[in-house]
Amino acid sequence: GTMSGSGSEEPQPSQAAEDGRQEAEQDWAAAKAFYDNLVTKRPRPPKPQNAITVAVSSRALFDLVEERRIYEEHGVEKYVEYQQNNENVPLKPGPAFYFVKALEHVNARLLELYPDDEERFDIVLMTNNHAQVGVRLINSINHYGLTIERFCMTGGESPIGYLTAYLTNLYLSADSEKVQEAIEAGIASATMFTANKDVAYSDTQLRVAFDGDAVIFSDESEQIVKEQGLDRFFEHEQLNENKPLAQGPLKGFLEDLGKLQKKFYAKNERLNCPIRTYLVTARSAASSGARVLKTLRSWGLEIDEALFLAGAPKGPILVKIRPHIFFDDQMFHIEGAQKLGTIAAHVPYGVAQKYRKS
Repeated sequence: GTMSGSGSEEPQPSQAAEDGRQEAEQDWAAAKAFYDNLVTKRPRPPKPQNAITVAVSSRALFDLVEERRIYEEHGVEKYVEYQQNNENVPLKPGPAFYFVKALEHVNARLLELYPDDEERFDIVLMTNNHAQVGVRLINSINHYGLTIERFCMTGGESPIGYLTAYLTNLYLSADSEKVQEAIEAGIASATMFTANKDVAYSDTQLRVAFDGDAVIFSDESEQIVKEQGLDRFFEHEQLNENKPLAQGPLKGFLEDLGKLQKKFYAKNERLNCPIRTYLVTARSAASSGARVLKTLRSWGLEIDEALFLAGAPKGPILVKIRPHIFFDDQMFHIEGAQKLGTIAAHVPYGVAQKYRKS
């Protein structure tokens, strides 16, 4: 408009402009109220110090085999372009996908029983993808109705600082070097491998299977086996039956699962608990089982099922259990599990790593 009077005076807004401004403010207030209402329907992400934070990489959560090939053969520019051209094509589930779904089922049950409690799983997508790929990841997460609010897209930077900042309880990635780095930083971590068969997983119960030595416990026993043989190991375990084993890298995660199980038990839901834990060990019960069970007892941890296989292969037992994830420190067991359709996660910890076939 034209300015009247001396140039220093503020121009008076016309009545129409004033009405327009008020209307816009009302619209905004209504939109905000609507949004706030919407947000409260979805539980806000818990505070990291209350949550059990599970960080998952994009290649663990989704099947990015084809995309990875484009990246390796044609470089980052072509890869980003491919992801942008396909951002409305949902990615297929990757090896950690059904585990994440099962964590979310546990959360839903916890929220029914404890609506105000923040002690539940918080899934963080921790990816070294560049932000341009984010839209496809977000679209895929929404396509499957996953609740993943926190994203760290590190654009090629190491995720370790972010994992530490979020007080991460478990980190799953398809990149063994990053997993190794996380383990060295004291974060429970494992490299995910896709199963070679599709099997059906429970969608009402999270099932987590752990190897014992160098996973829940330290690798002390494996060191003795490697250096002094099996007989000496059995003797050592019987002598030390009442001395608890030192803890391994995934002891904390087993403890987290136990804490959540107790919340269901407290509400009389023991028989209907949506979490079940399994110890699947090559140890034999008679000669080296007691120390393992006494160690768990001394930690105040209950494991639902302990399977002592006395050196028999783990694959067939895992097919019966159908865990969403199975943690082991030996690639030999990972490959055996994988062949029969179990989703396995390799924990690169302890003496077994020195003997790994390259």
